[in-house]
Amino acid sequence: MAATPNPVQITSLIDRSLQSGRIDDLLKLQEWIPKITSILDLDLLIDQIVNHVSCAFGCVEANLYLHDEERAELELACVCGCTLHDKGHRLKVGTEGMVGRVAATGKMHYAPDVRVDPYYLACEESTLSEVAIPLLVEGKLVGVFSAAHPELDAFPPQQLQLLQALGGHIAIALHNCRRFRAEQQERQRMSRESEEARIIQQALLPKVSPYIPGFAISGLSVSAGDIGGDWYDFIPFNDGCWGLVLADVSGKGTAAALLMSATRAMLRSLADTCSSPAETLSKLNQLMVEDFPSGRFVTLIYAVLDPQKRTLKFASAGHLPPLLVEGGDARFLLSEAGTPLGLSKSGFSESEIYLKEGSRIVLYSDGITEAAGSDNEEYGAARLCEHVLNPHASSESILTDVRHYVDGAGLQDDATVIFVRA
Repeated sequence: MAATPNPVQITSLIDRSLQSGRIDDLLKLQEWIPKITSILDLDLLIDQIVNHVSCAFGCVEANLYLHDEERAELELACVCGCTLHDKGHRLKVGTEGMVGRVAATGKMHYAPDVRVDPYYLACEESTLSEVAIPLLVEGKLVGVFSAAHPELDAFPPQQLQLLQALGGHIAIALHNCRRFRAEQQERQRMSRESEEARIIQQALLPKVSPYIPGFAISGLSVSAGDIGGDWYDFIPFNDGCWGLVLADVSGKGTAAALLMSATRAMLRSLADTCSSPAETLSKLNQLMVEDFPSGRFVTLIYAVLDPQKRTLKFASAGHLPPLLVEGGDARFLLSEAGTPLGLSKSGFSESEIYLKEGSRIVLYSDGITEAAGSDNEEYGAARLCEHVLNPHASSESILTDVRHYVDGAGLQDDATVIFVRA
C-alpha cells in the first residue's frame, strides 16, 4: 500500500493555506481527513470527497473520476457544480482533457488560466483556473480528482501541495473501498452459486420414499454446510427389486458436490446392467480410479432389496457397516472386503440377509456416529444401537436424536440415514 501522507505535514500545509473566508472550511477539512479511511461505502466516500474539498477550496466545480483499467478509460463517479457532464461520463486516458492527461502521466496538471491551457476542455463559463490531481496507490492509478475555480490562478503553491497531500489519503481510501466492494461482490457471487448448487444437489435426492409392499423405507440427509458430500438414492428395477445407496464423498463444498453428482450418475448407469452389488461396485470403482482426481474417494454402501424373497444383498466400499435390528437385538453387519471407491482397483465382498417381519436395517454416514457434543464426545455406535432398538425409531428420529445430542455444537459433518422396516 502507498505511504500515507504525514498528518503533521498536512496540518502544516493547512495552516499555511488558511485564507480569509475559508478558515472554517479548511479546519473542517483537517478534521475530516482521518475519517475517510474508515468509510467502506464507495458511493458515500466519493460524495464526501467531492463535496468536502469543493467547499473547503471555494470551487465552482469538482469532479472525481475512477480509473477503468480494462477499458483504459476514466468514469465520472461524482460531480459537483458541473452542468455539462453527468455521473457515468467517460474519458479516454491520455487523449481527453486535463483529466485524461493526468491519468496518463501520473502527474498533477495545473491551469492558472484555462483560456490558454492546451489540455483544458471547456465546461462552466465561470471557470478560470483548474487543477487535476492523480490519485495513486503504489504508483498505480486509482482515479483523478479535479477542481475548478472562478478566479484566475486561484490555487497558490501551498494549496496545490495540500491538494496533492490530500490526494494520497483519498487514493488509499478509494483503493480500500473498491477492494472491499469487489470482495463483497465476490462473496455474494459465491453465495449465489452455493445456493444454486445446493438446490441442484437437493434435486438429485429422492423426492419421496418408494412404495414397496411389505416394507417401509425412508431416507434423510442433512448437510453441515450449504453443499454436502453425502447422498442417498432409491433405484427401481423392472423385476420389482430396489437398489438402496448411501455414500459419503471425501471433502466438503462444491468439489465434493461435483464428485457426488458424477458418482451418482455412474452408479445409476451401471445398476441396470450389473447382476449384483459387488459387481456394480467393482465396475464403478474401476471408472473412478481412472477418472477421479488423485486423493479423492467415496465410501459407499449399495444394497439390493428383493421384496418377494424378503432378502437384502449388499456390498460395502469402505463404508460404515449396516445396522440390523431383530427383536431386542441390534448388530452391525461387517463386510469381508471393500476399500473406498477411487483409490485403487480392488474386489468387493457381498453379503445377503433375510429380513424377518419386524426387523429393521439402518444405513448411515459417519456424520451420525461421529457427531460430537460440546465435550467432544462422539454420539457413537452404542447410542445409535440404543436408539434404533426403540420400536418407533425412524430416519427422522435418529437425526433428531443426534441434533439433540450435539446441542449447541451443531453438526460438523453431513448426516445421512436410510431406514428400512420389514
